[in-house]
Amino acid sequence: MKYLVTGAAGFIGFFVSARLLEQGHEVIGIDNLNDYYDVALKQARLKQLDIHEGFTFCKLDLSDRSGVANLFTQHQFQRVIHLAAQAGVRYSIDNPMAYADANLVGHLTILEGCRNTNVEHLVYASSSSVYGLNSKIPFQTSDSVDHPISLYAATKKSNELMSHTYSHLYNIPTTGLRFFTVYGPWGRPDMALFKFTKAIFEGTQIDIYNNGNMQRDFTYIDDIVESIIRIQDIVPQAQQDWTVEKGSPANSSAPYRVYNIGNGNPVKLMAFVESLEQAIGKAAIKNFMPMQPGDVYQTFADVGDLYKVTDFKPQVDVVDGVNQFVTWYREFYRV
Repeated sequence: MKYLVTGAAGFIGFFVSARLLEQGHEVIGIDNLNDYYDVALKQARLKQLDIHEGFTFCKLDLSDRSGVANLFTQHQFQRVIHLAAQAGVRYSIDNPMAYADANLVGHLTILEGCRNTNVEHLVYASSSSVYGLNSKIPFQTSDSVDHPISLYAATKKSNELMSHTYSHLYNIPTTGLRFFTVYGPWGRPDMALFKFTKAIFEGTQIDIYNNGNMQRDFTYIDDIVESIIRIQDIVPQAQQDWTVEKGSPANSSAPYRVYNIGNGNPVKLMAFVESLEQAIGKAAIKNFMPMQPGDVYQTFADVGDLYKVTDFKPQVDVVDGVNQFVTWYREFYRV
């Protein structure tokens, strides 16, 4: 089939594109290659994808309405995996407009493209950050997500609402995926694992927020990709007997669905740091700091719904995942 993968030069988009290409599909990848983090890393990912005959890259910003519309008209995609976004909770505090352009306008241009070309399934990235002030654990897709605590989270919640509207109005099947702290080789330099690894190798301090009293549901990239590949084959159907009063907000009378994708096993931040120290063979210089605006104390995914429809549970543990990241980091940066 012919796929559009947005954010193809990004962390998750790179791996999803590679898997689709290995399966023999045609992939049109788009990315704006912005400088939110090292562009050279994005270009190195694209170089890996360019090896495949079925891959075509187009540098394009999702806020370019006519450009995105023309892309959809030209290629007539069968499925769309929309992973491009302005990421980062803390960055959204100081740069809110970047999130309006990439995450709100950008998501709308994708929805419009799907509507106007009859795309059979749109799968898009949401985030565990939508759970916001929710303190009930594990986080379930049936929980309320009406109280986000960062603009980034608010835009991701908005993406779910926008998608539901298009599913309802135009019968476009949409599936939102709430990712939980994705990590692994080729990962994002703004994420804790990457920043910590770089600092430990360089002998500089790492900032540990809330004095280390946090837990995260770290989810290895291979488990994320396997989940996405399986989910995109499961096109949501309208549930005629669904009602707001009795149904879960994760599904609808429209062809709309939301899933958590997490490991389902939260890890204490200090245990995560210890795993990294062991993998590198060097102790970190730790700088303990207070909680940062927009951060949450704990994330913990209930992935029961995901397992029910895909027969797959994320399975890579943190020690193994961290070791694989450090191995890649040593090779890529020659340290």
